Formats: sequence, C-alpha cells, structure tokens
Amino acid sequence: MSEIEGKVVAITGASSGIGEATALLLAARGARLVLGARRSARLAGLVARIEEAGGTAVQIRTDVTRRDDLRALVALATESFGRLDVLVCNAGVGTISPLDDLRVDEWTHMVDVNVKGVLHGIGAALPVFRAQGTGHFVTTASTAAFRIVPTMAVYAGTKFAVRALCEGLRQEAGDSLRVTTVSPGATATDFAEASTNSQVRAEIARVRDDIAIAPEAIARAIAFAIEQPADVDVNDIVVRPTAQG
Repeated sequence: MSEIEGKVVAITGASSGIGEATALLLAARGARLVLGARRSARLAGLVARIEEAGGTAVQIRTDVTRRDDLRALVALATESFGRLDVLVCNAGVGTISPLDDLRVDEWTHMVDVNVKGVLHGIGAALPVFRAQGTGHFVTTASTAAFRIVPTMAVYAGTKFAVRALCEGLRQEAGDSLRVTTVSPGATATDFAEASTNSQVRAEIARVRDDIAIAPEAIARAIAFAIEQPADVDVNDIVVRPTAQG
C-alpha cells in the first residue's frame, strides 16, 4: 500500500498549473483531495476528471488572501473525510516588474497571496494537525527564493519569506509534524501572464518556451515528500530545468 493512498490532502491554487498536476497525480495514487482555488468552474472540471478516473475529490472556492477561506478549506476536509493529513500551500502570484515601474498595488498583492496566504494556511491547519498528532505542510516556493535577479526583487522577497516561515515552522513542529518546501524553477504554466509589464512578460514567456519543465515534474517532487514514512521529513526540494542557470 502506498504511503499516499487514503491520505486527505488539501491543495490551494489547484485549478491549473502545478496545483492541477499535483491533484491529478495524488488522486491517481489514492489520495482523497480537497481542492481550493478562486476559479470555481475550473475546479469543478478538475473534480469531474478525478472522479471519472475513479478518484475522490471535493472542492471549495478559496482565495488565500482571505483567512476565512483557508479555515473553510480545512473544515471541508475534516467534515468530508474526518481529518486532514497534508496541506499543500501552492497558490501564488508573480506580477514581475522592475521596481522603477512603481506598481505598488502589485507588490502588495504578491505579499498578500505569497506570504499572507501561506500564513493563513498555517493558521488554519496547525490546530488540526496538533489535535491529530500528525500532519504535513507542503509549500511551493521558487528558485527565486535562492537567487535574486532584476525585475524579481519583490517576488523573490516573498519567496525568501516563505522559506523563512517554513524553516521556522519546521523547527517548531516537533517530532510529529512534517514541513516541506518545494522550489520550482522555470515551469510551463501561465505564470508569465501575471506580469503587466509587456517586456518582462515576453521575456518570461521566452524562457518558458525555451527551457521550462512540465508542472508534472513539480507534482512528482511533492508526491515524493508526501510518500515518505512518517519518521522521514523531506525539508527542501529544488526542481529546475537542467538548462536553467
């Protein structure tokens, strides 16, 4: 029996990209899924695909900037399946631009989604994990959490913060909770579309088209961390294209 089979896994940002790929892979391996994202119609389609393939999934519209939405996601897991084993905090946004653009509202939005969204997930799931005596936080960061380049200062700042939060959480977690941070490099998703700077958007799209790996590669890394025995905590995984510098 797989270590994934039967586990209850909640995923934010599940309607596309890495979240969608992770949902499909974990469902195929027997996980029971609780899927959250802002795009309810896409979520419904994903749940239908999972169920048609013999899997189990429920959905709820989830905006990670809203604390109550994360509480509702966790509550749906416990109401539907009696527990929550893993929370995958995957929702993120990358409105990349030079600081001179002064897109302050976009900076704030990145902080709200990428940093506060993770904190809202921790705040919702940690009491449940403590009460159960077991649980696993898996958080999507980025290779930008290790290397800062022009146009990515704010985005990298949010991902550095995510790594710091997860490392602090790991140190406080004790011997029964696990904490994993997965940092993708260039991945074939709609990430580029978020930028409102046309030159930056074109460059991100060019890199994606030239070297990006499939989101399924990141999903396999997430599955690897989840499928380890309970006494094995995989803390940091970096997955990037071989061609990425």
